[in-house]
Amino acid sequence: MKELINPTLVYPTSPPKQPPMPEWKRPAPGQPPVRPDPSTLGLWGAHDPALFRDPDSGEYFAYCTHQNIYRSRDLISWTRHDGPLVESTPAEAMAWTNSRGLWAPDILKVGDEYRMYCSNSSFGVQLSCIYLAVSDRPEGPYRYRGIVVRTDSSSPVNAIDANPIIDVRTGHHYMAYGSFWGGIRLLRLDPATGLALESSSLGSPIARRPRWADRAIEGAYIRYNPDTDYYYLFASYGSLSNDYNIRVARSRDIAGPYLDYNGRPMLDGGEDGAGGSTDPYTGTMIAAGCAFSNARGWMAPGHNSVLADADGAWYLCCHIRPYAVYGRVMSTMHIRKLVFTPDGWPLISPEPYAGERLSSLDDTDVCGRWEYVALTPTDPQTVIASAPASLARDGSLRVASLTRGSWRLTAECVIELDLSHRRATGIVMPAYDAENDRPCLVCTAIDERGVCVWMKKIAD
Repeated sequence: MKELINPTLVYPTSPPKQPPMPEWKRPAPGQPPVRPDPSTLGLWGAHDPALFRDPDSGEYFAYCTHQNIYRSRDLISWTRHDGPLVESTPAEAMAWTNSRGLWAPDILKVGDEYRMYCSNSSFGVQLSCIYLAVSDRPEGPYRYRGIVVRTDSSSPVNAIDANPIIDVRTGHHYMAYGSFWGGIRLLRLDPATGLALESSSLGSPIARRPRWADRAIEGAYIRYNPDTDYYYLFASYGSLSNDYNIRVARSRDIAGPYLDYNGRPMLDGGEDGAGGSTDPYTGTMIAAGCAFSNARGWMAPGHNSVLADADGAWYLCCHIRPYAVYGRVMSTMHIRKLVFTPDGWPLISPEPYAGERLSSLDDTDVCGRWEYVALTPTDPQTVIASAPASLARDGSLRVASLTRGSWRLTAECVIELDLSHRRATGIVMPAYDAENDRPCLVCTAIDERGVCVWMKKIAD
């Protein structure tokens, strides 16, 4: 694999510890909420992160809802950047939405200009717009240029969650956007201005979900991989508070059709009985709530961004919450290693990134006791608990009561798992188990049904 650089197995070291999650207290009647000091939060409160590497400085930025900005030199240690992206809500945008909110910003650098696409709306309504602000520095401040697209209750889409992208084949500029309602659309942009090429256009649909699922799809993110020659559409299904999960599909053309692992179009989630499938499993789920047995677990990963770094490594960034059956928990930000299977499907690590690199492995490294999680889609998407597993030296695989399995390393860090007559292919890599403060091995794989598998090796 291209990114394989370590001749021997090398584990990452302990990343910086995050402060404890602040306790949320319901404000007294008639009183405003008490907000903690931002300098004490670390990454707590990071939401809708858009990950960006500045090609000039090499520094990484994560731009989040409510103008939270984080910066890093290594994707591991992050500091909060003081100063808003945009000084104030543009008058033109506020006149349309009657809201000061700045949600889910995303960035595109064109020449020497940094273009920040900002969503302005209120929760649960279609009176929304996406506006463009520009700067000559990645940290801003950004100056308002104009509204890209706007919607109201008569529109077939909701104008939030922008993701600008350039078609590598034509050089055309586009913006994917949309949340709930009519799903995700792709809008053509003017490369010279960054605004819509046709001011009245809402673009073309590329993904949606049915009414019975509350049309719950949002946070689209498109990235092209030159090694596979595919565009990948990532999107979040469900509720950001509890059953968020990340789905992916791919296409040879930036405009689609985007097909999942089983060949199902992402547009097959249309209106019930109106030319679209009501299949709840359209879109290959690569991340969901998960709890290993020796950890609290995490729930509702979503609204991701994806970074293809200059050295060929890939990363997925999302917000996520500590697992809680009841009660309110804050979101935080995870960076996860993203890898591709030999047949070109993206998979993400079950553990946050801590500086790991893909390494050559042998059977001695891999055999032992593991935990096994099948990321099986459900409605609603629950937090999935792990099952005990063992990979024996003789090549046998056991997961809980399933005993007639096998495993083998096929190339460097590529593994094949055969369990109950279902074969999965994936990547084994070193990682850091942050919840148990130790290095470990993890595996991320996908089986022939399109169900992803996460595994973590248990310390002996």
